[in-house]
Amino acid sequence: MNENKVVTQRGLYFEELEIGVVYQHRPGRTMTETDNVLFTTMTMNTQALHLDAAWSEGQPFGQRLMNSMFTLATMVGQSVAQLTQGTIVAQLGMNDISFPHPLFHGDTLYTETVVTEKRLSASRPGQGIVVMEHTGRNQSGVVVGKASRTALFWLKPSN
Repeated sequence: MNENKVVTQRGLYFEELEIGVVYQHRPGRTMTETDNVLFTTMTMNTQALHLDAAWSEGQPFGQRLMNSMFTLATMVGQSVAQLTQGTIVAQLGMNDISFPHPLFHGDTLYTETVVTEKRLSASRPGQGIVVMEHTGRNQSGVVVGKASRTALFWLKPSN
């Protein structure tokens, strides 16, 4: 009997992640006014830089800015299908978060990740700790966000 091969989309197991490799996550995500207003109001952030177009016109960037927490969440989210889908045990923490350039409505966010460290867990057999550096860029290649993230990954199953 001819059985079809089955391929399940997943992230990478601990052993499959390589230090120094640049993992580019595609497609990009064009950020919209709706995204910004929904995320900002859902998180109870009343910052006028995200909500008030008339007021923001008089500020240094001359327009509303995308909420940086939405930018960060999208950067991490863009990495899931390629790196952590079904292979992460838990997110352990985030460090060194920065937003060196604003992201605006209509900009497209592209994220890449570099694994900077990895080691087997001393206390959790079958798991390993991985440090990843996420970098988000706009459509012009300008860095709009950076974050270092530490996560606990599964080792590849033996079967």
